[in-house]
Amino acid sequence: MHSAPGPAEFPTTRWTLIASAGDMRDPDNRRALESLCAAYWYPLYAFVRRRGDSPDQAQDHTQDFFARILEHGYFGRADRGKGRFRSFLLSAFKACLCDAFDHAHAAKRAGGIQMR
Repeated sequence: MHSAPGPAEFPTTRWTLIASAGDMRDPDNRRALESLCAAYWYPLYAFVRRRGDSPDQAQDHTQDFFARILEHGYFGRADRGKGRFRSFLLSAFKACLCDAFDHAHAAKRAGGIQMR
């Protein structure tokens, strides 16, 4: 997506934008997705860097996360009644990081053979 530095703080996002990003039938869906990805890419990257990942690892984790949420339509699962969007996104990102960690360690336990 991008690797240009930006604000490390999570932005405040309009729920109408999130709803548009989550609705594939919305004519503004693509633009909303692009806007959300651009706004949240660097804060998530900065988050994983603060956890100790190298710049390349952080970039890979962030890219993988956005690929996953776009592929599976996670923006449509965000619920305004359950709290802030940034909390939803950060929770999903942490789960993605845990999955990546588990997958990497499972491969090591299997002697480099990946089992699925």
